Amino acid sequence: MASAASSGAASPAADRLADWDRRHVWHAFTQMQEYEPLLIESGQGAWLVDNAGHRYLDGSASMWCNVHGHRHPKLDAALASQAAKVAHTTNLGLSNPTTVEFARRLVEVAPPGLEKVFFSGDGSSAVEAALKMAFQYWRQAARPEPDRTRFVAIGEAYHGDTLGAIGVGGVDRFTSLFAPLTFAAIRLPSPGGPCPATDRPAPALDEALATLDRTLAEHRGTVAALVMEPLVQMAAGIYVHPPGYLRGAREITARHGVLLILDEVATGFGRTGTLFACEQEGVSPDFLCLAKGLTAGYLPMAATLTTERIWNAFLGPHGDRRTFFHGHTYGGNPLAAAVGLASLDVFREEQVLASLPPKIARLWEHAARLGRLDHVGAVRQCGLVAGLELVADKATGRPYAWQEKRGTQACLAARHHGALLRQLGDVVVLMPPLCVTLDEIDQLAAAAEAGIRAATEA
Repeated sequence: MASAASSGAASPAADRLADWDRRHVWHAFTQMQEYEPLLIESGQGAWLVDNAGHRYLDGSASMWCNVHGHRHPKLDAALASQAAKVAHTTNLGLSNPTTVEFARRLVEVAPPGLEKVFFSGDGSSAVEAALKMAFQYWRQAARPEPDRTRFVAIGEAYHGDTLGAIGVGGVDRFTSLFAPLTFAAIRLPSPGGPCPATDRPAPALDEALATLDRTLAEHRGTVAALVMEPLVQMAAGIYVHPPGYLRGAREITARHGVLLILDEVATGFGRTGTLFACEQEGVSPDFLCLAKGLTAGYLPMAATLTTERIWNAFLGPHGDRRTFFHGHTYGGNPLAAAVGLASLDVFREEQVLASLPPKIARLWEHAARLGRLDHVGAVRQCGLVAGLELVADKATGRPYAWQEKRGTQACLAARHHGALLRQLGDVVVLMPPLCVTLDEIDQLAAAAEAGIRAATEA
């Protein structure tokens, strides 16, 4: 019997698709017993359309990765052009012209000194590669220091879901269950927000840097690397670091001979107002982890950039076994590389970064206004991302019981007002594509306000 696709039969009815979605698709970070299907069928610019024809502003940039909007003609054309050549070739022991060109372009736009590009499939994998490279480096360096096996990370950090990334992660609701399977990082208090476990406020800049300095001194000769998100910890609840923290961390790690891994999976490609967040404090790390906006949200791809110094430690005769024995089937995929190249072209040709300041300012105007609502206890913003923290009592900052799911309720309610938002616990996040217009920011903020009121004023 011919398939529906080959026979030209119509697609399954919406109710049947919804039933199949409930029965067969296991959605990430979703309690499937409570899941209600919403099937997105198409998109254009900052908008998405479900299979019932309802339109929504993409207020989470399709999980923080859509940069230039949906169906951008230049990206669509790059994808089609590469598909007409070859869709995939392995990156193990050979390469593809498009992938090579993309690696070169990444080196050209990256912070100085990052000249080597290792491709993988997602943000967790980019971080995992950096951790393993750092660990192996200290065994193979010109002057080996094999005791450097520990990693320092920030409280409430999120670096992905693979076991190594969990080891340096600090969001307990994501990681605590799997602690027996992985290693424990040396944890620093976040300078961007209070510690949920102790309710202690964020340390001031001088205190936070002094703690880092003291920690590296106490663990002298045993720390391989510090891993951190620059400027803002996204999944922590949009925890914004004080100016100077990143620069200070770079200086302290350099003084202690500790490598610096910057996770720009979520902060990279314009989200904070510059192509990479670390540019804002003039920092070049030893490893830069990229994903999400790397292909403007079109295809899964990640990259770990590093330096000549790190690269050289992995060179040698075959018998020395200095090779980095790590890789993924689709690492360096040409389709993804083609779209990534086109995305960098769009950044340049459409002056995307130059267009951001008025959008960032408009988002701040709305965030500040929403911060005056009775149950918004804190507002945090960095570039074109803002987090609105919902609280039961504004005067005391008392949170809602987590079982009440107020953030989830607010985002679900916002759908009825034309916006798709994603919460982080009880933090409602506004993170549209960079192509969003000022009018669309106004509409997004209005939908968020309606959702917050529905979730907190009943």
